[in-house]
Amino acid sequence: MPRVHANGIEIAYDTVGDPQGRPLLLIMGLTTQMLGWPDRFCRMIAEKDHWVIRFDNRDCGLSSKLEQFGVPDLNQMTRHLAEGLRVTPPYTLSDMASDTVALMDALGIEKAHICGLSMGGMIGQIMALAHPSRMLSLISMESTTGEPDLPGPSEEANEAMMSLSPVMRDAYLDYTVDLYRAFAGESEKMDEGVQRRISARCYDRMFYPMGFARQMAAISVAPGRREDLRSVSVPTLVIHGDSDALMPPAHGQDTADAIPGAQLVIVEGLGHGMAYPTLWEEMVNAIDELTRGVS
Repeated sequence: MPRVHANGIEIAYDTVGDPQGRPLLLIMGLTTQMLGWPDRFCRMIAEKDHWVIRFDNRDCGLSSKLEQFGVPDLNQMTRHLAEGLRVTPPYTLSDMASDTVALMDALGIEKAHICGLSMGGMIGQIMALAHPSRMLSLISMESTTGEPDLPGPSEEANEAMMSLSPVMRDAYLDYTVDLYRAFAGESEKMDEGVQRRISARCYDRMFYPMGFARQMAAISVAPGRREDLRSVSVPTLVIHGDSDALMPPAHGQDTADAIPGAQLVIVEGLGHGMAYPTLWEEMVNAIDELTRGVS
C-alpha cells in the first residue's frame, strides 16, 4: 500500500485506472477506511476514463493516528457548544481538507474532481471554499451543509451512530451490518452481504475505533456552511438517497440549493453508505456526466 508524507502526516492511498484519465479523488466518511469505496464501484468509475484515487483519512486505516491529541470527551464538547463556549477539537475538517490538497501535491495533481461521502462531502465542500483553484468539480454525496435547522437522524440511526462497536471480529461485523441497516431507513436495496464484506476487509486491514472520537469532534465543532457555499463557483453535483435515515434528503436538497448551479440527483432506495450495488451505475453515470462536461 503506497503512502506519502503530506501536511505533516502519512497518508495511505491507492489508485485505479489510467493516470492520463480525469483525476477523481474519493474522500470517505466518518471513521471509514478507503475500502468503504467498493473496488467494483471504483473500477466502474475508472472505466469512464477517470483516474481514481482513494485514501485513508487521518486517524483511519493505514494513515497516521493522531494519538498525541488524546480522546476528546464528546459529551462535554456537546454541552459546551450548547452553552456557547469555545471548543477546540484535536483538529478540524479544514485540516482534513488540507490533507487532501497535500496528497494532490504529493501525487503531482494540479486540479482534480473531488467526490466526498458524508463527512467526506463536508471536507469536499470546505475544499471548494478554501481551495477552489485545485478543484475541477465537486461531488457531494450523502452529505450536508451542517446547519442546525435541518432534520436530524431517525431515532434508530442516531442510537446506532453513537453506540460502541465491539472489539471481536464476528461481533464487529454483525454490528456494522446492523449500523448500516439502521442508516438505510426503509430501503430494501441495501446489500447486507456487500456491507459485511467491506467491513471484514476493513477490520482485517486495521481495526482502530479510537479515531472515531477525534473525527467526530471535527464534525461537531464545524459551523454550518449554507451561506458560505453560496460563493462556490466549481461545477457541483449533489447525490443523496431518498431513504437516508442518518442525513435525511433535506440535507442534500439544502446543499444543492446553497451552491449556485448545483445539480441534485435523488437516488431512489439509497440510504447512507455504499452497500447498494444495484444503484452504483446510476451514481457512476451521474458523476461521469458532470466530470465529462468540465474541462
